[in-house]
Amino acid sequence: MITDTEIKAKGLQLLAQYLGDVEAERFIALIQREPFDYTKWRQGMDEELSLEEISRKAMVLRDKDTAQDS
Repeated sequence: MITDTEIKAKGLQLLAQYLGDVEAERFIALIQREPFDYTKWRQGMDEELSLEEISRKAMVLRDKDTAQDS
């Protein structure tokens, strides 16, 4: 089992690798700022999707939620 610090470091590394540094920071800021139920969001995901495809779907979902709140 790896430590929480190692999980955070690996997660940031993957986000930066697939999204770039700026978009990875935006993703983290969005997760921290908005109420977010990861389990509910993940239930609708296809396990065969790449990280990039999952990220794209998450951004679409975020945009829909933002539009509804406006």
